Amino acid sequence: MSTAARDEDAGVAYESSAGRWVLAIAVMGSGIAFLDGTVVNVALPSIGDDFGAETSSLQWILNGYLLTLASLILLGGSLGDRYGRRRIFVVGVAWFTVASLLCAIAPSANALIAARLLQGVGGALLTPGSLAMIEASFRPGDRARAIGAWSGLGGVATALGPLLGGYLVEAVSWRAIFLINVPIGLFVAAMAPRHVPETRDPNAPAKLDATGAVLAAIGLGGTTYALIEAPDKGMSAVTAVAGVAGVLALVAFLMVERRSAHPMMPLDLFHVRQFSAANLVTFVVYGALGGVFFLLVAFLQISAGYSPVAAGAASLPVTLLMLLFSARSGALAQRIGARIPLTVGPIVIAGGMILMGRIPPDANYLTSVLPAVVVFGIGLTLVVAPVTATVLAAADSRHSGIASGINNAVSRVAGLLAVAVLPLVAGLTGDSFYDPAAMTDGFHTAMHVTAALSILGGIIAWFTIDAEVLAADDGPEEPTTGEFSCPVNGPAVFPEQREEAGSAGT
Repeated sequence: MSTAARDEDAGVAYESSAGRWVLAIAVMGSGIAFLDGTVVNVALPSIGDDFGAETSSLQWILNGYLLTLASLILLGGSLGDRYGRRRIFVVGVAWFTVASLLCAIAPSANALIAARLLQGVGGALLTPGSLAMIEASFRPGDRARAIGAWSGLGGVATALGPLLGGYLVEAVSWRAIFLINVPIGLFVAAMAPRHVPETRDPNAPAKLDATGAVLAAIGLGGTTYALIEAPDKGMSAVTAVAGVAGVLALVAFLMVERRSAHPMMPLDLFHVRQFSAANLVTFVVYGALGGVFFLLVAFLQISAGYSPVAAGAASLPVTLLMLLFSARSGALAQRIGARIPLTVGPIVIAGGMILMGRIPPDANYLTSVLPAVVVFGIGLTLVVAPVTATVLAAADSRHSGIASGINNAVSRVAGLLAVAVLPLVAGLTGDSFYDPAAMTDGFHTAMHVTAALSILGGIIAWFTIDAEVLAADDGPEEPTTGEFSCPVNGPAVFPEQREEAGSAGT
């Protein structure tokens, strides 16, 4: 039996019952975390009215979650590689479920922010594990397809958030958006030990990088605090100290990771050019996406007069496009290479953002909102699966947990910075967030800024992503004369070369 055939047997098949269970559990677990990344956005006006919260408090309700998620997601990946990806995933799901219940019963804005911080801890434990379970459980030839399905269904949860959130806010209360996580979390925590095989990195370091985790949390927390509080309250001594401490902590974090024998974020991974390139594209493009998910539903409610349900339903075409085509997008990238999808996708996303920047306050959905959302969704579908598959293909499979954690951290930090900085750039500070005229002007400005960022991401992809980076994940077929994949620039990659490329990690 050939090496490729033996590798193919080592794992579950995509079409098997076992494969469907692994995929379903991973999607449902990560889905509640992805859902909360957008479901809260549509509820922000109602939460603000209920608590009398200013713009900075609303930013913290979003960024409190992103802060702990981004700070600890690398640690979550390391814990999974060491103690078992399924075990840490289940702990994260249980933690997230309890924190969601605390969010639902929060008596004040500050209590809600604290509960959201706890939610982020659970998200940091479960998110890298969900993707690492797929990467480690499926046979090599099915991984790209499984990742595409995970990306698509996870994207559905993300895009479905505004619609579901709008319905719950209008029909029940904003508190219901957190309660829906409880039954899903309980089901996933019960089913994962029964249907997901346990995997770990046998060469994981004996010690955890606690110093790195603390420095990352201080660094992101301090800089985020300064970016959010300074526009509303001025550069006070506390804000200045927090900002300086955050920057210094981030510098110290990089120094510690470089010298540590057991780093939370192994900087050697960034020596692999494709890993660095894919994460750079992720940072730029996901920063742009964070601005859209933060402001679009708020603009439709505050400026265009949409109800919460209507504002949430406005993005439903994105959900449908992700559901129908994300798996195909992953397969396409595996066939033609990642460079073209990761170049074209961000540019198409930018086109959707430019159209959003032209939506008037009295917008007709069919003529103004729908075209922008459809173009945006097409671009998003082209990007999500290929960028995720590229990150994992570039890293050694032993490090799938930490590689997934790094990529997730990059995307969350990008979103965190977008939520912190865009309101300042767009002039949406203080109470202006609730003013229809100010929101219209600010939203249009923000969409043009995010469009420029997304175009930059596409340009970076064209010059840095190799077309053949996903070739190592192709199927198990034996070498056949004339069978090859044709990258845009570079030699053809024959099947017998793919295994070598995969072992090289590039």
